[in-house]
Amino acid sequence: MLRLVIFLFGSLGFLILSRHALKEHHTYGFPRFFAFEAILGLVVLNAGEWFTQPFSLPQLISWLLLLSSAYLAIDAFRVLRTLGAPAKFTQDTGKQAFEMTTQLVTEGPYRLIRHPLYASLFFLTWGVFLKQINLVSVLLAIIASLALFLTAVYEERENLGKFGDEYASYMQHTKRFIPFIF
Repeated sequence: MLRLVIFLFGSLGFLILSRHALKEHHTYGFPRFFAFEAILGLVVLNAGEWFTQPFSLPQLISWLLLLSSAYLAIDAFRVLRTLGAPAKFTQDTGKQAFEMTTQLVTEGPYRLIRHPLYASLFFLTWGVFLKQINLVSVLLAIIASLALFLTAVYEERENLGKFGDEYASYMQHTKRFIPFIF
């Protein structure tokens, strides 16, 4: 019962943050909402398993993915805030300040991958999945992964419109989520 309440309150928060994006299904915020929901479902579903069998291989890999996720997210947010020159005055589009960059960021983790924040969410997804491997966790991890992939594709389309040839050139020299691979 507590898990259901936590999931519902978390979902309410995501609904509030995503209310504009859910009205405009062509923006990257639309699939991102579903990624957040699937990740929240994974976290709530597997919450009781985080510290069981702490030295099993799945748990060790899980912690490695979760730590990588945290590091990548912190570094990417730092770089966006310092180099992205977020717009100070914008219309209420439902985007957070760090998303309203006016400069293309190609430093820090963005030097190698275009979407380090989404990559961190992939790591989070699969790290939480490994806490308790079952059919529901597999389905939620796949849904989150597909939604994150679509989010990146939609955001790239928006960035091409915003930054033009500079972003197109950047796309030629970087991978989406994993340096040198994908």
